[in-house]
Amino acid sequence: MSSTEGALRSFKHRNFRLFFAANMVSNIGTWAQRVAQDWLVVTDLHKGGSALGVVTGLQFLPMLLFSLYAGSLADRLDKRKLLIVTNAGGGLTAGILGWLIIAHKVTMLEVFILAFSLGVFGALDTPVRQAFTSELVGKTEIANAVSLNSANFNLGRLVGPAVSGILIKYFHTGPSFLLNAGSFLFVITALVLMRPEELNRLPKDDKDRKIMEGIRYIRSRGDLIAVIATVFFASTFGLNFQIFNALISTKIFHKDAGAFGILGSVIAIGSLGAAILSTRLDQKRKPVFIMTVSGIFGLLLIVQAYMPTYFTFALLLPFCGFFALTTMISANTYVQTTTPHELRGRVMGFYILVFLGATPVGSPLIGWLADLIGIRETIALCGAITTLGAASIYFVSKPRLTIYKYAV
Repeated sequence: MSSTEGALRSFKHRNFRLFFAANMVSNIGTWAQRVAQDWLVVTDLHKGGSALGVVTGLQFLPMLLFSLYAGSLADRLDKRKLLIVTNAGGGLTAGILGWLIIAHKVTMLEVFILAFSLGVFGALDTPVRQAFTSELVGKTEIANAVSLNSANFNLGRLVGPAVSGILIKYFHTGPSFLLNAGSFLFVITALVLMRPEELNRLPKDDKDRKIMEGIRYIRSRGDLIAVIATVFFASTFGLNFQIFNALISTKIFHKDAGAFGILGSVIAIGSLGAAILSTRLDQKRKPVFIMTVSGIFGLLLIVQAYMPTYFTFALLLPFCGFFALTTMISANTYVQTTTPHELRGRVMGFYILVFLGATPVGSPLIGWLADLIGIRETIALCGAITTLGAASIYFVSKPRLTIYKYAV
């Protein structure tokens, strides 16, 4: 088998091919809306970093509230049917906001409410989607499928912001939201067209899938605690490019929507490179590797904070994207491939809780700091916390970093 065939081996599964193609469209829509939402708040509604941070926080607050419950649902119910419901809800929410913008009826209150509503469906969707990966490709190819899904996500990140920038420049922000609303239909169609008999489902038992069972399992695994804690620092403080790019492009470099959209696409170059590289690697990434690349990511953020021009700022973004996504793919793969199948949904629910659930606190704080001390200083501080967090976790948890190997 050639290296290319090895990298693309998950595509031999028809259900995975359907889901991958639909998600490519959906990811473009997702990133188009993210750029449009930031531009709507900062430019159209004339708000600052604090308001932008609150919107981002509200969108991810449901992760804090519901991701553990969604992980429990993923272990008990039909994941395919759950995903149809969550995608229908997400599409409806994006469509309503798009219509309000086009009708010139949108205010910050509607943005707050609909950002939270979209977050509710996202919080229910994400752990289920993560756990659904193993049903699409089977236990032996989870790592490859996770990497391909990450590549897909970053292809959307490469295209979506640029498309949104063009739409905003010529038609304002409304069409970007409608584009995202329509993209959910592709995912729903793919889920309907799947062959349920080809899904790699394990027999259900009658055990009550208690959330605390998953948390107790994580507490028994020092390596999982270390990996998830590293993800907490990197995601809460480092992965705030939505806020960083929106504020620095408008407030520091005074660029238009097109230039702002380009920053979102540029960072995806590095992220996509990390995802493609990961498809060729079968071995599980060890916790020490995850902490190391997270620390490098934080250092790059510190350097980037003081780039003097728009061009040099953009030039460093792919490197930040590469190390950021390498951290996240490696952590996701490690957690999934070392967790028993009967606990995977609940463990991934907790992982998503930490990965995205801290955003409701982190984003408003970062937005407030940007207004208080400056955006450059805020980016540098976030980078320092990311690096120091990874280093501290390594020294505290080093004696307990046993590598677990489960037949998943």
